[in-house]
Amino acid sequence: MKISFHGHSVVKIETNEKTILIDPFITGNEMTDLKLEDEKPDVIILTHGHNDHVGDTVELAKKNDSLVIANHELATYLSWQLVKTHPMHVGGAYEFDFGKVKFTQAFHGSGLITDGNEIIYMGMPAGILLMIEGKTIFHAGDTGLFSDMKLIGERHPIDLAFLPIGDNFTMGPEDAATAASFLKAKKVVPIHYDTFPPIKQDPHKFVEMLEDSEGEVMKAGDVIEY
Repeated sequence: MKISFHGHSVVKIETNEKTILIDPFITGNEMTDLKLEDEKPDVIILTHGHNDHVGDTVELAKKNDSLVIANHELATYLSWQLVKTHPMHVGGAYEFDFGKVKFTQAFHGSGLITDGNEIIYMGMPAGILLMIEGKTIFHAGDTGLFSDMKLIGERHPIDLAFLPIGDNFTMGPEDAATAASFLKAKKVVPIHYDTFPPIKQDPHKFVEMLEDSEGEVMKAGDVIEY
């Protein structure tokens, strides 16, 4: 299994049978190495409805007949765009043919800005627990620090966690380091930083703060293999 990071919050998981994209913000993302025309995901999982996370979901899903997994409100909206969806919500889990997905809480917003300058409510934001090929991957989505991360770590031994460190819109490095200690993930990768001026951070300083987890700064295109 290959797990790669592609700038901002974009994560790709490749198994022998499936390619999964989390939060495929490609168009307009200066931090990514991905090209929209090259991506062929079987599954897309979304943490919430902000434009920099939904990204190119509709185009990718229509072109590749991808299954999109998202919270109920966001999944419903995407189904109206003729996208194949599986709605879920915070606290719920579902066993798919590629693995098990569970949505955790996240403290953030979730509204999609349309071309007509309207904001459409897209339900609660979430983190993603992905249990696949004997490993547990946690993508926290956009969130602030919350103490129930301890419970997530206690209930689900995490092999790899992707945590936002950008501050301003999400946790900053200090809070993300505390989150890592709560989660007790074996390895932690910082995400959601440097894409926009308000979220400029030094990810190496974040890694130096980690006490209970191994930290790894991934550049766009870097891969972790299990």
